[in-house]
Amino acid sequence: MKNIDFQKILSSARKMESENAELLSEMVRIQSFSSQEKEMIEFTAERFKDAGAGVDIDPMGNLLAKIGDGDPIIAIDAHIDTVGVGDIKLWEKDPFSGEISDGKVYGRGASDQKGGAAAMVTAAKIINEMGGTDRGTILFTCTVQEEDCDGLCWQYIINEDKIKPNLVILTEPTNGNINRGHRGRMEMEAKTFGVSCHASAPERGDNAIYKLASVLLELEKLNNKLGSDEFLGKGTLAATKLYSSSPSLCAVADGASVHIDRRMTLGETEQSAVAEILDLPSMNKYGGKVEVLEYFTPSWKGLTYKTKKVFPVWALEENHPVVKSAVECYTKLFAEKPTVDKWTFSTNGVATMGMFGIPSFGYGPGFENQAHAPNEYCPIEHLTQCSAFYAAYALAYGK
Repeated sequence: MKNIDFQKILSSARKMESENAELLSEMVRIQSFSSQEKEMIEFTAERFKDAGAGVDIDPMGNLLAKIGDGDPIIAIDAHIDTVGVGDIKLWEKDPFSGEISDGKVYGRGASDQKGGAAAMVTAAKIINEMGGTDRGTILFTCTVQEEDCDGLCWQYIINEDKIKPNLVILTEPTNGNINRGHRGRMEMEAKTFGVSCHASAPERGDNAIYKLASVLLELEKLNNKLGSDEFLGKGTLAATKLYSSSPSLCAVADGASVHIDRRMTLGETEQSAVAEILDLPSMNKYGGKVEVLEYFTPSWKGLTYKTKKVFPVWALEENHPVVKSAVECYTKLFAEKPTVDKWTFSTNGVATMGMFGIPSFGYGPGFENQAHAPNEYCPIEHLTQCSAFYAAYALAYGK
């Protein structure tokens, strides 16, 4: 990193601060729920073209913008889909206003995670302002369907687009920290079975809902017994939705199930998580089954790329060269050492690092607790810092 003018990069980012904030504001005003990202992808593609990057949109609908060519490839990733608004009464500001006030940009996706995408565009401008790169490729990816199926986009980029970076920076919000991992997750259903009958005579049937009630109580207790890791913390289990089936609302349920969100810490696997549920007394007593779910929703381009909803845990060692280089870059830019931490939620790193072993770390604008929350916002200063960091790290990588 000896040949990089860090202060010139930071100065450029600060000069573009208002422009960066306005770009994020425009992005927030574009609704881009999962599988509905077309307008956002096309808008961002034009911004990258304006920044001097080459642009392509793959068959899944991911935006691939690049500066330079050949190896090595450093990728900087932002998913540009968002969750919904939820109860609009909880919002003090219009969630799609992109209001800029009090040093913040407000609205759905401001932190999670269009702020990362805006900072990437500004970083591309800075890189080209500095003369571009003479070694390898700087790849900016604006990816789709992450909120519904984290990492699916990168499974496609690596397996089908045949692009496998040497390193990935994830721009999810990190509270100003460098993040080096997070727990994995999986989605599954625990199911119980019964026999339907007319609800006027419930004794003639076998109600699957009552069986599931016993399972639910045991799932709650199981959450308190799950494994833990010193860095990533404890595995968790949450029941998030209930289902039942019967011939009618006047019939006893012949089937019932609960959707389970399972967060896995180091040492936990798909197999161990399923076995823990199958071993519950009520599951044994009632012959319950566990189904690991699959994702098969078409992208905005109509492409369906099916995957099992199992997303591996991952963490880089604190002394890993990639973590050390991220800390060095941050320190040279901002004249202080960063906190090295982890995310509570999961990111596209479940694929880049968890599935494919590509060294990955996170540094992104915004606060993690703003993700999926009403009155979401992103501090403008975070945008400036991240723009500078992405440009500096990308230019320094491999030198």
